Amino acid sequence: MGGLKVVLLVLGILMFAVPCSYGVSVACMEVYDEGRAPAVFRSPECHDWVLSAKAHQNETMNCQFETTRGRRRYQEDRISCNLDMQIPLLGKNGQEDVRVGVVAVFDGHIGKEASEMASKLVLDYFSVHSMIGSIKNWLSLKEEQNLAFQNSNEDVELEPHKSTIASGSLEGTSQVILQESTRMGILKEALVKTIKDIDSAFSEASLPFLFLFLLQPFMYAAFENDLAAGSTAVVALLVDGQILVANVGDSKALLCSEKLPLHREADGAPIPNLSVKELTSDHNPHREEERARIEAAGGVISWYDTPVINGHFPMTRALGDIPLKRYGIISDPEVTDWQPLAADDSYLVVASDGIFESLKPQKVCNLIRDAHFQDTKKSKQLDFSLDQSSLANCIVRTAFKKGSTDNLSAVVVPLRSTSFSPAKS
Repeated sequence: MGGLKVVLLVLGILMFAVPCSYGVSVACMEVYDEGRAPAVFRSPECHDWVLSAKAHQNETMNCQFETTRGRRRYQEDRISCNLDMQIPLLGKNGQEDVRVGVVAVFDGHIGKEASEMASKLVLDYFSVHSMIGSIKNWLSLKEEQNLAFQNSNEDVELEPHKSTIASGSLEGTSQVILQESTRMGILKEALVKTIKDIDSAFSEASLPFLFLFLLQPFMYAAFENDLAAGSTAVVALLVDGQILVANVGDSKALLCSEKLPLHREADGAPIPNLSVKELTSDHNPHREEERARIEAAGGVISWYDTPVINGHFPMTRALGDIPLKRYGIISDPEVTDWQPLAADDSYLVVASDGIFESLKPQKVCNLIRDAHFQDTKKSKQLDFSLDQSSLANCIVRTAFKKGSTDNLSAVVVPLRSTSFSPAKS
């Protein structure tokens, strides 16, 4: 019994000391448990930690992008990107800063409110969920170790040999888990929670207007954008040569990968083909499971050139869009597994659907190939390296010239120069 008290005392000390040294108070952890990221950023219990967590964030840090309203009256696309986020995660050697690249595009509709909020919250929410998820995982493993240690001590009189093996095995196993698989799982879960919390925060902010609409429908027009605005969300994470993508709606993420040369220039220089690999699948009524959910909720799908819901809405998932939630529109992201980047994965492209209104995904990779090798020739002539942001600009300009009528936004990440992709052998 005395051993159990000691274990519980040690565990209690760990649960208090670790979060505090990590910058998060126990009170702030309780706030998180009650209301997740939105509550953390409102609570005075978390004020100091929130300020330090936000210090290294920036909506478009070190990213190469281009965005324009195109032929629309208003610009409702938003970008949030940081290729060098340093997320402190607890591992076997204590706190370790993990470098995470985050690339996000939000394509707003019926107003900019939802995409604007998403772009401002995504990096902060992701950071909070990652760090607190790491703390919770660490404490859970320590509790398992302590309980196993307690049980092994109780069994030592009967089987002292067995208890020693069990204790040693558990310690070794937990170190391996903390080092790799759980860390990636924490980041994946943090991204899912981030997207859901953004949707919750927008819905909560719009709640007063919803009540006003229910009580006084004639005043709806004055607040239409605040209530009805929505947004797609596509977010790519880059960590240790691996990539994961979460998608809501019909914006896209894709990889352009270098394949065998198509032909050689007059000087003998090879020109490779950049083949496309799509990382997202659009959420629309063409997908049977999406269509079934909408129809089960009472949504009416009309089949024109593009299938639309209730006469105007083409997507089956989106952030915001509060009036359409009752018709089966959800904000749950579709998330890929972590997958390793290959040595021939040259570029990541994250873009709003306006780009793909006039350009096929493979055409986007072809544009990058042509622009890159044109720039290579120019840089040789001019004896300096051209800014790779011209690649995103090339995609946006071409989509506009080809007739896209929507807002246009693209982020291009040259993977090799940012060290996220393995070096080519």
